[in-house]
Amino acid sequence: MYTTIPSSTEGVFLYKNYNYMIKKNMKKIIFFIALLAVSSILNAQSSAISFGAKGGYTLSNMKFFGEKLDAKSYFYAGILAEQPLSSQFAIQAELLYTKLGGKDSYSWTEQVGTEIVEVGNMDFNYQFHQIQVPISIKYYFIPNLSASVGMNFGFNISTKLTTGNPYMDEHKGDFNGAKTLNLFPFLGAEYKITPKFFVDARYHFNFIEVNKKNTVPTKIGFLQAGVGYRFK
Repeated sequence: MYTTIPSSTEGVFLYKNYNYMIKKNMKKIIFFIALLAVSSILNAQSSAISFGAKGGYTLSNMKFFGEKLDAKSYFYAGILAEQPLSSQFAIQAELLYTKLGGKDSYSWTEQVGTEIVEVGNMDFNYQFHQIQVPISIKYYFIPNLSASVGMNFGFNISTKLTTGNPYMDEHKGDFNGAKTLNLFPFLGAEYKITPKFFVDARYHFNFIEVNKKNTVPTKIGFLQAGVGYRFK
């Protein structure tokens, strides 16, 4: 019986293909490792976990090639779980639905006789429908007031582009080029009005591109502010 030994060319190909697959799925690997870590922490002291629901306002700012588009307002809603780590530190995981995006407009002109006349605007509305999984570390200055830092894992369930001008109906289609997973580092704060009710706000920074390589450079930063209720 003979054993076939891969040639050096085949070995290089397999090695490069392996590296490509690892790099391609690195964000997913990191995300699932983070989920496993959070799950382990939560299971370690499950009796101390508090659960709740939250919702509020999202203000999204989008940039193409570094140029800022008009901001868009949306809402968010979801659930959360918080696990104390000590008297001052805690870890919080959430599952939210929201939209992100921006709006851009260009002058629409028509030739009337020998003149170019401006007749309105050509509008472009971008929308990213996302399921978001923010994971944060919280520090309590006092029992009712905390600050947080973390990463928001935004999964695009659909990305849409709506265009329109004064002489045509709106056209809705897919916005191609967006990554399936977007990462948003954030800073936030929370204040407990009562042991059950709280208000919070956080800002997500646009440090990381939301589009794939070799497409239009696109970044999104957004503010979220809202209210919540803890069941436990």
